[in-house]
Amino acid sequence: MKIDHVSLTLFAWDGIPETSYHAGAAVRGGASALGLLRIGTDAGVDGHAFLGSAMHTAENDGPGLIRYLKPLLMGRHPLERERLNASLWAMQRTVTARAIGAVDVALWDLAGKAAGMPVHRLLGTFRAGIRAYASSARLPSAAAYAEEAQRFKANGWAAYKIHPPGDPATDIAVCEAVRAAVGGDYPLLLDSTWAYDVPAAMRVGRAAERLGFLWFEDPLHDQDITGYLELKRKLDIPLMATEYPAGGLEGYAPWIALRATDYLRGDVAVKGGITTCVKAAHLAEAFRMGFEIHHGGNSLNNVANLHVAMSIRNTTWFEVLLPDAAHKYGLVDDIAPDAEGLVHAPEKPGLGHGIDMGLVARKRIAVLE
Repeated sequence: MKIDHVSLTLFAWDGIPETSYHAGAAVRGGASALGLLRIGTDAGVDGHAFLGSAMHTAENDGPGLIRYLKPLLMGRHPLERERLNASLWAMQRTVTARAIGAVDVALWDLAGKAAGMPVHRLLGTFRAGIRAYASSARLPSAAAYAEEAQRFKANGWAAYKIHPPGDPATDIAVCEAVRAAVGGDYPLLLDSTWAYDVPAAMRVGRAAERLGFLWFEDPLHDQDITGYLELKRKLDIPLMATEYPAGGLEGYAPWIALRATDYLRGDVAVKGGITTCVKAAHLAEAFRMGFEIHHGGNSLNNVANLHVAMSIRNTTWFEVLLPDAAHKYGLVDDIAPDAEGLVHAPEKPGLGHGIDMGLVARKRIAVLE
């Protein structure tokens, strides 16, 4: 079996609501473009992945994928994923981790289809379901966060995560309002999206400790290992970093060696695919650390994230970023928690969620080959 086709179909994503998670991560609203990557073979088996998100149009990363990564794939055996993955990462100074990730996800989808089983079975299934948490956007008031958290709790979601406005005093007030609204036992998480310096992070972290939050995510700049070490010495609440530090698997090494974070973090888009995420999770497991999976930016990436979550021991939650209209697009059947707040392992071959090919055809912008 040899790869004989690589193409990226760009298709429009319209009607995206304006959304913000921090000052540097705003969905402007309006339109973006996703890319449907297809890797085909002479055996008639193919694999698919999505490239792009509401914030990161595939028109940026797509040309580099076709120009630089396609030549590495053509004529190669698609099941030699480890060899191919090494070739892809050798291009990391030329293409983005998102482009590498899309290729890796498509290769895993292809492998699952060739084997007639879902990707998590190829990886080695550990669980059949995982708890989902609702992950807020930045909202206009503490009352708005409290109302949203109450609503998701009432609908059976397992937990709620706050992306606060980014001002320490306001953020503490938001955390207090949400805790009062949902009660003392409901799981709450805090992701401050790189908003603070160390003194401000100490203030907010101590408040989150007092309020019983499960973790304190990304309070400092994503490269500030020394700042995280200072927080680790003074706070009891678990810290979570490594979502965006540069590089693939190697980027985790200093954080583990220095014990600068309690959890590792990543997803198939920003860390370069299923292969990297699974290796990182196993690396974390060797050091008795958790690996929590970040939202993947688009619907098919989140399906790939779900397969990773089904196959590793050291993860506890599945992130569903709000609002849906800024993140869910292009699938026939998207991921949805059940009445008990669980999302479940896909059971169809490959990634196992149908792509809305009619939508892709109607919204097609261009085909890159």
